[in-house]
Amino acid sequence: MIRISELSVPFSDVRPLEEIAAERLSLRRDSVLSTTVVRRAVDARRRHGAPICFSYVLDVETEESERNILAKFRRDKKIAAAPESAPSVFTLLTEKKTALPEKRPVIVGFGPAGMFASLALATAGCEPLVLERGQDVDARHAAIERFWSGESLDEDTNVQFGEGGAGTFSDGKLTARGGDPLQGDVIDAFIRAGAPEEIRYMAKPHIGTDRLRGVVKAIRKEVIRRGGEIRFSARMEDLELGTEGVRAVRLSGGERIGTDAVLLAIGHSARDTYRMLYENGVAMEAKAFAVGVRIEHPQEWIDRAQYGEDAGNPRLGAADYALTFQDAVTGRGTYSFCMCPGGQVVAAASESGRLTTNGMSLYARDSGVANAALLVQVRPEDFGGGVLGGVAFQREYEAAAFRIAGGEFRAPVQSVGDFLRGTRGSGDFCISPTYRPGVALCRLDDCLPPFVTRTLRDALPAFDGKIAGFAAPDVPMTGVEMRSSAPCRILRDRESFVSVSTPGLYPVGEGAGYAGGIMSAAVDGLKAALAFLKKMGKI
Repeated sequence: MIRISELSVPFSDVRPLEEIAAERLSLRRDSVLSTTVVRRAVDARRRHGAPICFSYVLDVETEESERNILAKFRRDKKIAAAPESAPSVFTLLTEKKTALPEKRPVIVGFGPAGMFASLALATAGCEPLVLERGQDVDARHAAIERFWSGESLDEDTNVQFGEGGAGTFSDGKLTARGGDPLQGDVIDAFIRAGAPEEIRYMAKPHIGTDRLRGVVKAIRKEVIRRGGEIRFSARMEDLELGTEGVRAVRLSGGERIGTDAVLLAIGHSARDTYRMLYENGVAMEAKAFAVGVRIEHPQEWIDRAQYGEDAGNPRLGAADYALTFQDAVTGRGTYSFCMCPGGQVVAAASESGRLTTNGMSLYARDSGVANAALLVQVRPEDFGGGVLGGVAFQREYEAAAFRIAGGEFRAPVQSVGDFLRGTRGSGDFCISPTYRPGVALCRLDDCLPPFVTRTLRDALPAFDGKIAGFAAPDVPMTGVEMRSSAPCRILRDRESFVSVSTPGLYPVGEGAGYAGGIMSAAVDGLKAALAFLKKMGKI
């Protein structure tokens, strides 16, 4: 098999890839037997008038001798032998099944980290017990829709809590930095569960909230089929610790479940659990995070800025963007986060009297509205450095946002023009804010710290210089975005994944401070499960 890298093909070229590969390798068309797309990215740089292109990494099977082809292109670094694929970790775990542990492991949380930890342990024959404070994804979806329609908030089942975790009600982006080989195993598992095949090779893969709900259910059924148990509306209230570490977990209803291994995949919004862990003496530290607002534009603006005259072409889809800015005086960074093409801004609160937002897209990304968070870095010194100081910081500004917008989970909204001038009242937006249950015209300065609003005011003109119209006066910004990542970290050993203070406790995923999105959280949960199995002598 031959691998071609950096194969640039005009996006309008609809010829079969076999024909394009044959041309690149100077072969007859019929000598190329098959092609496999390893990666595909959009290159919209259009240097010197060049067209927008798809940049491929392509594996090619041919009738020609691999040795001859490699010899012919020996000076071409973009043509090489395709690497051998490694066996899936799930295949290895299936083959390596051994006796059950004396006490079955407990996994707290069924977001990406908990899902993949439980899938690995169930595949290995450990029959894990999963405790999820929220409801199953169907009941969760219904509860969220009721909340967005103006009904009361369920503090255990919402955008933050419930089957699938916070990522289920987002864009479903699967991008992650680094090239951990376990990412491929996660992608394969998603595809087996019903995700589109294209996530295997897209440079910026996404599933979309609508499809993610089905994927999450399928993974749950696979965990159960392999011997795992999943209990919903089961909130862990306390950890019972002894001289040798974890002895049991206690649920909010009083039930005690004995175990000597807890994989803690609680997500970044389990503030009550952070408090309980802190009071139990589990080693934790404050960490940096970021807060800000959601900004919305007509999707056609972003498409036009990125794709020019080719904007709107269905082969390109809805365009995204990534923007960064650093204050020259303070060194504080501002950046776009969780950019959702063709999506909407959503109410993501998990506590009464406090408001926070997030962004979401369906698979088709066809709402006509682009949104992204604009976030400013928050350092531990900004909130006093205490372990739970970041939680208090988030709560303070979430409460302010709830209050100034008049309650009932309406969100404060302000035009970019008013925000930059320090005024309020302009409601003639270029596009209607998509947040439900509704918005109220407010000053964002009243629900964000001064260092955040000051940095945003410096960043917006810079972003406008990169995307024309980005900071147009009638662009709406909705506050506040407070849950981009965990405000603290639960300390663990680098190799064993075990808490440095509490034997038997495995802090994993975003909630533990070791991940930042669906993919990285899933990989972290998978690694924690493998570390547990290694400790048990099962691999």
